Amino acid sequence: MARADGVAIVSERFWAFAKIDGTLSTGEMPKLFPWLRRIPLVRGVARLGLSLAPMLRPRGIASRRERVVLAVVLLSPWLLLVVPGAWRSWSGAAMTLGFLVWLLRGPTLRLHGGEHRAIAAAELRQLVGSWNGIVRPSRISPRCGTNFVALLLPITLLAERFSPLPPTLATPLLVPLVSLALATELWRFVQDSRTPFARVALLPGLALQRLTTREPELEQTRTALRALASVLERELV
Repeated sequence: MARADGVAIVSERFWAFAKIDGTLSTGEMPKLFPWLRRIPLVRGVARLGLSLAPMLRPRGIASRRERVVLAVVLLSPWLLLVVPGAWRSWSGAAMTLGFLVWLLRGPTLRLHGGEHRAIAAAELRQLVGSWNGIVRPSRISPRCGTNFVALLLPITLLAERFSPLPPTLATPLLVPLVSLALATELWRFVQDSRTPFARVALLPGLALQRLTTREPELEQTRTALRALASVLERELV
């Protein structure tokens, strides 16, 4: 997870947030109940919820103001209910655009590229070379959250268009949850599969990463590598 002031690296058990000023914050991830791992649809939404833990915890990555912004984003489906129907789509688009501008502010795009480069360096066993700038693994990653979003958007649009649910206060929650559940199962299949369909399904997200990442400077890659090293050290103990 790239942010304007640093890079967070998260494993199943630990997280670390390296800031561009050289400081490092660490913590443990909440555990997913073993029985949840076996339930299709539910397991994906549960994992996504847990992945927000470092951002939403009082002593986590985000500041109080950032947690307020995230809370507004999560509550936006209900907030839009008070907007007149004719303006609802425009209001939703404006909120989404505003959130993206906030999310990708400052050096975030370059740090996002550094995050991908650091992870690729670990997979290719090129950590030292990447730290020294001798090698530069790709900043485009097949497992980036951008790829997941590229899968989620069409599923969400179809779910909203053809949802059989009546318009109630629960609908703004149920439709996104169903969309997330379906998208995470498709994401699992795409990540685990080597079929031509899986490669084609990744193409929109890989193309979108040309916009959501920039070529990182060496120090930005090192910021991501510091967070990655902290997580690996604790995972391998």
